[in-house]
Amino acid sequence: MNFDAYARTGVDLVNARLDDLDDLRALFPDASEWMRDEVSERDLAIFRRAQKRLRDVFEYGTSGRDGQAVTELNALLEAFPVQPRISGHDSSDWHMHVTSRGASVSAEYLAGAVWGLSVWLCEYGSARFGVCADERCGNVYLDTSSNCCRRFCSERCATRSHVAAHRARKRAAVGEQVVAAQAAPAESLSPVS
Repeated sequence: MNFDAYARTGVDLVNARLDDLDDLRALFPDASEWMRDEVSERDLAIFRRAQKRLRDVFEYGTSGRDGQAVTELNALLEAFPVQPRISGHDSSDWHMHVTSRGASVSAEYLAGAVWGLSVWLCEYGSARFGVCADERCGNVYLDTSSNCCRRFCSERCATRSHVAAHRARKRAAVGEQVVAAQAAPAESLSPVS
């Protein structure tokens, strides 16, 4: 089983818009065509609740609250238990599924996502769960950097944040120059003793 791929489905869910069924359908990759076809309003409500709880896991991990992240993941593992089974169409296509045949879309997807994030936490620690440092973003990510130093969900957010900080520093420097220039003429008019 590719646990990283399952963990990334958890990231995808937390970062997804879930305003309606079409938003939920967009979450499923092409290989999960049956999920797009069978998803229901009930699934949408379940996904929204799970999305909030998984966001909490990332926020706990980011702030060093490992115990709370583990508690929440354990509760989610109970709600969406993994029941592995082998599936495939012929002897060259065998692969693992995380739930029993006939499971709902939400049960299938969420069992995999929660299992993947749980394995990720056990393997790498909750410090590898991140929330983007760009205040305008808020997306979550899994930190795969070699030294656990990632702060942004993407290069785009990192660049946007760095450019904004650079511009703020330039504005502050220009503001200081204006204040200094305004103060200089007043000092030159004072009588010399």
